[in-house]
Amino acid sequence: MRRLIPLLSLWAAGMFLTGCRAPESVPVETIEEAPPAPLAPMVHAADPKAAFQLVKGFYEIEQNAWRWTAREFSVTLRPPARADEKGAVLRLKLTVPEPVIAKLKSVQLSARVGEAALEPETYSKPGEYIYARDVPASALGGDAVTVDFSLDKALPPGEVDQRELGIVVTSVGLELK
Repeated sequence: MRRLIPLLSLWAAGMFLTGCRAPESVPVETIEEAPPAPLAPMVHAADPKAAFQLVKGFYEIEQNAWRWTAREFSVTLRPPARADEKGAVLRLKLTVPEPVIAKLKSVQLSARVGEAALEPETYSKPGEYIYARDVPASALGGDAVTVDFSLDKALPPGEVDQRELGIVVTSVGLELK
């Protein structure tokens, strides 16, 4: 009987295993990521949905209204319809904060759209400004253009704020001429 119990157990296990089939494969539901929003021709710095267009040199949203930039910063924009025929106007709404002028005396802002270098602007007083420049049609082909901005100088990282600070931006965009 002692020999029979292990054999019966083995036989029962074998019968059970041979009678069972592998479970059918069950489809697994996946959560799809939302498709990225289409590029906009105008970006508001405080809009978190537009953050993917702020490709370089922008810091987090502050006071639900604006962002500091580094010395070099870039944004990708969708050119307005027919801008590749008529050209467009680049508009950057910015603030030059008083601490920037107090420490640096002035800052010069330059922009480039593809191979087109736009005329720089020098700011020597704190305040709100709009940097507006014509962009030639030849620089606006395709579904997206990157605008590269640079300042001739910026506040270096310090003990209180460890970011390189340039200017404050509230919006940037292209408008058809």
